[in-house]
Amino acid sequence: MKFRNAIKAIFGGIKKYVTSGWREIGTYNATFSAFGSDIYANEVVRACIRTLAEHTSKANVKVLRDGGPGDRKLQRMIQYRPNLYMNGKDFLYKVRTLLEINNVVFIYIMRDEFGKCVGLYPMPTAQLEAVEASGGLYITFRFPSGVVMTHSWEDLAVLRKDYNTSDIWGDSNGAILTSLDLLNTTNEGMANAIKSTANLRGILKTTKAMLSPEDAKKQKDRFVEDYMGLTNSSGIAMLDATQSFDPIEIKPAIANYKNVEELRNNIYRYFGVNEDAILSKLSGDSWEAFYEARIEPVLIALGLELTNKIFTERERGFENEIIFESNRMQYMSTANKLALVQMVDRMAMTPNEWRQVMNMAPVPWGDEPQSWQNPKATEQEVDDDNQE
Repeated sequence: MKFRNAIKAIFGGIKKYVTSGWREIGTYNATFSAFGSDIYANEVVRACIRTLAEHTSKANVKVLRDGGPGDRKLQRMIQYRPNLYMNGKDFLYKVRTLLEINNVVFIYIMRDEFGKCVGLYPMPTAQLEAVEASGGLYITFRFPSGVVMTHSWEDLAVLRKDYNTSDIWGDSNGAILTSLDLLNTTNEGMANAIKSTANLRGILKTTKAMLSPEDAKKQKDRFVEDYMGLTNSSGIAMLDATQSFDPIEIKPAIANYKNVEELRNNIYRYFGVNEDAILSKLSGDSWEAFYEARIEPVLIALGLELTNKIFTERERGFENEIIFESNRMQYMSTANKLALVQMVDRMAMTPNEWRQVMNMAPVPWGDEPQSWQNPKATEQEVDDDNQE
């Protein structure tokens, strides 16, 4: 029954009496059509988005209250099964992917009869419209399948990128379409150049005089069939004394490596990644910079939005909050990880915290700070001295 109600709530939509379209400050059009969604079909764009989504999806969620552990049930739901279709990693991956493609992503917050959050659903790409009903803001989703859904602004967590023109959604990805078009044209040109030079091309001549157009066509078709088809793997043609073949050398102009590299770098810069990030070669300071610039801001925004939309004002007053964090120390070099043992000696880290960085199992005594000397051994030595 719960599954049936969930499907009805998600796919049935919420019908509201719409009094008018929402009027934004600055009289901006409150209708948004997903523009440039085909950018995901480009291999470079997909590599960039995949990199951002994979690193974002590794974040851990924490539901806190007054700085300590908060609603454990809510934390488990977000971490393990935020909705019927996704685990926590898939949820973060989907949210980041939709954000990069559309520059806006809406997350529908499903609530039970008591108003508690029981599910989080990233809304698929759709034509969006902000509408007003009973003095409140609602978002209407029109999907390509023809399904229309309307949800209250209070039930939608919203993340935006390139947040400029509209009060509600981010600007489109039109700024990168020129580079994508040039890169696509360059790739097609290179493919056509390879095809055009892979076959024998030239002019077939004959010494026979006064050939009829039909006979000339027959000789040409026979030559093409015998020597220019796929069956002629040798690349050699043989003619008698009445025929000659003058090859035509084709040198198509294609973009050089530098041109292609610059176009790819334009796309990398647009998404804030580089070759090392895509090939998983980041470590140490480079990973730290990448995390702080491209991963952490989205995690902060998601935590703030879910905190404000899931918790009531009273609950937020008791310092209930949702945060997402990632263990950045996992990406340190081995030498830097080993150097952290000094922090254990200074009692700034516990042995188990250091062992976690080294991907080692915890030890029973490792949750308490330890000095460089074993305190138990020191106490035993003092007892021995007293006995003497």
